[in-house]
Amino acid sequence: MKLLSVNLGLPRPVPYTDQPQGVTGIDKQPVDGPVRVAAPGPRGTGGSGLAGDAVCDLRHHGGDDQAVYAYAREDLDEWGRELGRSLVNGCFGENLTTAGLQVSRALIGERWRIGPELVLEVTSGRIPCRTFQGHLGERGWVKRFTRKGATGAYLRVIAPGEIRPGDGIEIVHRPDHGVTAEMQFRAVTTERELLPRVLAAGEALHAETLAAARKYEASRTR
Repeated sequence: MKLLSVNLGLPRPVPYTDQPQGVTGIDKQPVDGPVRVAAPGPRGTGGSGLAGDAVCDLRHHGGDDQAVYAYAREDLDEWGRELGRSLVNGCFGENLTTAGLQVSRALIGERWRIGPELVLEVTSGRIPCRTFQGHLGERGWVKRFTRKGATGAYLRVIAPGEIRPGDGIEIVHRPDHGVTAEMQFRAVTTERELLPRVLAAGEALHAETLAAARKYEASRTR
């Protein structure tokens, strides 16, 4: 398991985002590194966990629970075959493009060490948006991405550190609850009945998912 590329984005004006300033940092490009990764702070005030990476819509992106976004090269290749086009590292807006790691099936609370210092923890899958669809240029992309469920994973920073392409990835903690990033994604999108099951992941869940699951569970017991 290794890190194929570290991808950063700069603010760029585009016609397809609903962000008030009309700019987005979704167009991530691979860099040589090293890149410093640290917790950015709470949602609404903190952006990306990667130094030099832009998060332009702080309403829905960035913050500690979404400090880093990872996507597997294997899933990019599968999408490329389905779409009939070449998909380069970073084109899904991911900060980390990985090899040998089943990112969408990673467990909530699973921890990865990348390089000598950085430790990340899986919090959730990625919900697609209009900006993602416009960036990729595929009609009906939000529904198609949602249906497939190969979401990649958002991660929070447990221990900061510097990373660069080629760094090894080691899974240093794997919970036994069975709640994957893909399951969490389906629970908050198309299969709300899964919400009580994702509560098994506890405080490791993205804060918004944890709140939604607790609210759903409370509504069922009234």
